[in-house]
Amino acid sequence: MTQYLGRTTLSHPVFTGLQYRRLGALVGELAHAWMASEEGRLHNRRGRGRLRAAGVGPNHQLVFTDRIIVTLVVLRLQLPHAALAVLYGVDRSTITRAVHEIRPLLAARGFAVPGHLDLRLRTLEDVFAYAAAEGVELRLDGTEVRVRRPGANRPGRRAFVSGKMRQNTKKATVVTDERGRTLWAGAFRPGRMHDQTVVKTEGICDLFERYPEVKAQVDAGYRGLAKQFPDQVQAPPLKPKKDAPPETLAAWDATRHQQSSERICVEHANAEHKQWRTLQRYLGRREYFDESYSAVAGLVSDRAAKR
Repeated sequence: MTQYLGRTTLSHPVFTGLQYRRLGALVGELAHAWMASEEGRLHNRRGRGRLRAAGVGPNHQLVFTDRIIVTLVVLRLQLPHAALAVLYGVDRSTITRAVHEIRPLLAARGFAVPGHLDLRLRTLEDVFAYAAAEGVELRLDGTEVRVRRPGANRPGRRAFVSGKMRQNTKKATVVTDERGRTLWAGAFRPGRMHDQTVVKTEGICDLFERYPEVKAQVDAGYRGLAKQFPDQVQAPPLKPKKDAPPETLAAWDATRHQQSSERICVEHANAEHKQWRTLQRYLGRREYFDESYSAVAGLVSDRAAKR
């Protein structure tokens, strides 16, 4: 299969997860950043400036557009690099090198802002500033993805064993608005760490203090955060004791159901991320998980911001 046929086939939304128009816009958006990173890489390798004009010398076996396409296919379907190399008629290492070049650029894009498509949120502080300015009530939740088990006798091996899933996982925290549109995903930690500990080590307590007008809906895993900031963070109510009267149980159940209905949109956002196979069970090296998740969540936020 020629590169042209490979590009035509793999650029289909079934493989990339993006419509053709969005794919074209993404290529134009990343072109300048890729050229800058490529020039920096070549300069570091040479140890000096150019001796020949730009564009002189051998051409890339895999052009920039194809590099973006194969990276999207790897993130979307987690196809083996060797299989993509056969489709494009190149060596497997060429595909691997392309993914390592494009994936950081996708991860660095940040997250789309609903109603302000020219702006991007990149940090948790950006999210709080946006929520304070626009009066957005946040939804906060943690999600886990299975990863490869660390090698035997390596330090920190048990840190990835999740107490809930009983598997080796990495944990991510996702923040959405009231409509389930992804505003931020990050705070990546080993699966053994508790959800509340994850966000506290990310500095969320300081942000709640700096932005007292920001409110958030959370699940029972963040009950301690709700106790610390009762006017800003709402968690599910505690279940009454067994000898509680029926009217108390009925009121608790209604309140719990209402809070769950308002918070469930963040679970839907997590499900959107995991439509990409690489986040259903991550088969790559754990050190690249953070980049992969940020890249996928940023792409999902582009579509969600237009809802």
